[in-house]
Amino acid sequence: MSENLGTDVNPIYAPPTGRPLGTNKYFFFASRILLPLLDILTKRTWIGGTHIPKSGPVIVVSNHISYADPLIFTHFLFKNGRAPRFLGKASVFKVPVIGKIIAGSGQIPVERESSNASQSLRHALAFLKAGHCLGVYPEGTLTRDENYWPMVGKTGIARLAILSGALVIPCAQWGAQELLPAYSKRPVLWRRTPVTVVAGPALDFSRWKGKAEDQVALVEATAYVMDTLTKMLEQIRGEAAPAIRFDPHSSDLPRTGNYKKRKNI
Repeated sequence: MSENLGTDVNPIYAPPTGRPLGTNKYFFFASRILLPLLDILTKRTWIGGTHIPKSGPVIVVSNHISYADPLIFTHFLFKNGRAPRFLGKASVFKVPVIGKIIAGSGQIPVERESSNASQSLRHALAFLKAGHCLGVYPEGTLTRDENYWPMVGKTGIARLAILSGALVIPCAQWGAQELLPAYSKRPVLWRRTPVTVVAGPALDFSRWKGKAEDQVALVEATAYVMDTLTKMLEQIRGEAAPAIRFDPHSSDLPRTGNYKKRKNI
């Protein structure tokens, strides 16, 4: 791992402890409230949990389809032995009570689409160096694809994987958008929503070793991640994804936030 990144002495980067690994008092408190609630609201199909290592640094990547899917994804990881750390949008940390719990559980705020966003790499490397499980959404925001297929990812995941050398476990999920549609604040409470999370074997980034500053290599490695997630999601959904992946870089939609509200669609 690069020694000039992620060497902070901040206690938040201390090696993970607790059971599941990475649990602290805030995580424990939140899990006692949220996990029973998720048990009531969802009917879960979890596959491939054996791919999640029980210790050591690991990056778990997933497609992003709903504001509810971080909770479902965390539930999956928690039940498979890891309490993950995520890099989340800064606005969530400002919500009374909830923001304090999120921050206390070890999550890190990121100012997206700003000059401070680059600090997320430093935080991520510090977590991995300490031996944490780091959750990453390569798309950086909820997918803009109208049918919830993965869109073109950001190259940060490729750079992180190359610099850290940590295992990268792909996880595809489906169903959270039925519990809480994209950008909605009204969850479906009258039924148990079927949700699926599938973890696959570790991705192989060896062909891009030492190319963390090579933009062509980063684009290729990121496409490899998104191709894998898309193929896994095709298996879950039982249908083929569009031949051309939605690319936010060539779209006039805003890069973050509720684009449906902004565009009145």
